[in-house]
Amino acid sequence: MTTKENLIQALLDKRVLVCGILMSSMMLTTGFTANKHVTIAVDGHTVELNTSYRTPANILSQAGVTMQDEDSIKINYDENGNTILTVERAVPVTVEFEGNKIELMTSRHTVEEVMGTLGYVGDGYVVDKALDSAIETGMTIKVDRAKSELEYEPLNMYNHGYHSGNILNTEDGAFEYQQCITMEATAYLPTDGSAEGITATGIRATYGIVAVDPDIIPLGTELYIPGYGHALAADTGGAIYGDRIDLCMEGYDEAMAFGRRDVDVYILK
Repeated sequence: MTTKENLIQALLDKRVLVCGILMSSMMLTTGFTANKHVTIAVDGHTVELNTSYRTPANILSQAGVTMQDEDSIKINYDENGNTILTVERAVPVTVEFEGNKIELMTSRHTVEEVMGTLGYVGDGYVVDKALDSAIETGMTIKVDRAKSELEYEPLNMYNHGYHSGNILNTEDGAFEYQQCITMEATAYLPTDGSAEGITATGIRATYGIVAVDPDIIPLGTELYIPGYGHALAADTGGAIYGDRIDLCMEGYDEAMAFGRRDVDVYILK
C-alpha cells in the first residue's frame, strides 16, 4: 500500500472512530436506550410490544391504538419495571342542572370526579347519586342547588298563607287566583333599574312592584307572593326570563336578607 493509500485509510479509520464517539455521546445525552417491553390494555384486550419510544402517545401510535381527545391513559409498572399503559375510553354522560342538559364525554371514574370537572362541588349542590358511584355509559346525573333552611325562612313582612281550591287565604284576606307558579326569586332596589326608579311600564318602582318575563306573566298582572305580599307585575330585567321574578324592596339590608329563593307566585283573577 502506498503512502497515499495509507494516509487515506488512516483518515477513514479516524472518521469511523469519531462517528462512533458521536453516536455514543448522543445515546448518553438523549437518553436513547434499547427497546423496552410495554403492555397496553385497551378495549378489553392487551397488546404487548417492544419499542424504543418513550412517550405514551408514540407507543400507542406504534401499536395502532387510536385515541380520542376525551380518552385518558393510566401508566403503571409491573414487578420487573416494565411499563403498563391502560387506555381509559371516554363514555357519554348527561348532567341535568336547573332544567338544562349538559352532554359530555368523560373518562372520569366516579360521579364526584365528573362534578369536579363541571365545578359542581361543595355544599351548594345536591346530586341525585352517591358521589362515589362509578360512571356508566349513558348515565344521567341530576344536580340541584342546595336549599338551606335559612333560605326558606319566611320574611317578617307577612306570614305565609294557605290555599283551598282556587282561594288563597292569607292574613291580608282571601284572594281568588287562577294559577300558581313556583319561581326563582331575587330582590332589587327601586334605583337599580334607573336613578329615577322608573319601571318598564313607566310607574315608579316601590315595594310591591315586581319584575317578570312578560312571556310568562303579562305586565299589569296582579300577584300574591307568600312572604312578600300583594304585588303588581310592572317591571322587566335583563336577567329576568322564564320562571324568574325580581321583587322590589325598600332597603339594601332587606334585599340582601332576601337573597335568592324559590317562591310560590299566585296569579290573581
